Amino acid sequence: MTVDHLDLAPQARLVAQLAAHVTEEQLPAPTPCPQYAVRNLLGHLIGLAQAFEAAARKDFGPALDQDPASTVPDIGPGWRDELPKALDALAEGWRDPAARQGMTRAGGVDLPGEVAGLIALDELVVHGWDLARSTGQEYAPDEASLEGALAVLAPGGEEGEEPGGLFGPPVPVPDGAPLLDRVIGLSGRDPGWRAAG
Repeated sequence: MTVDHLDLAPQARLVAQLAAHVTEEQLPAPTPCPQYAVRNLLGHLIGLAQAFEAAARKDFGPALDQDPASTVPDIGPGWRDELPKALDALAEGWRDPAARQGMTRAGGVDLPGEVAGLIALDELVVHGWDLARSTGQEYAPDEASLEGALAVLAPGGEEGEEPGGLFGPPVPVPDGAPLLDRVIGLSGRDPGWRAAG
């Protein structure tokens, strides 16, 4: 995938559709993120969508300086409206070619705009999988989104460089595994993870 054609809209829509099918009873359920229940994962998705939309606009305010690992996010009563709006704004923000030019910031880290856009896409792909697995939903991201996530997670070819640094040590997957399983394994998750029960 080239960053000239970066499109977060398909993956943003997919995550919004998954979230729309989450029941109230599923909110306290565990996720592949050990410190997050489903409600925390949804809160994280809202926060990351808002932060990376600000990064696209290069709106250097407090949202871009906060380390996402510093707190456990949660949802408020209006999350069912808030999340799809935040995801739409995120996709719209990265549709502007200016978002991929120059430097921006996310999570308190300065980085090139083109890299930040791919990281935002990767976050949506991986956390979309988290949400789908936690709530027993089917998950089939488009190939372009998976390729973008792989570009972020795959080894960079540098001597001694470890892949999967964004989320944790990679989990090995069999040779010839589907692209989604490869992405999830590189993110530090077991592609076979399922919600209990």
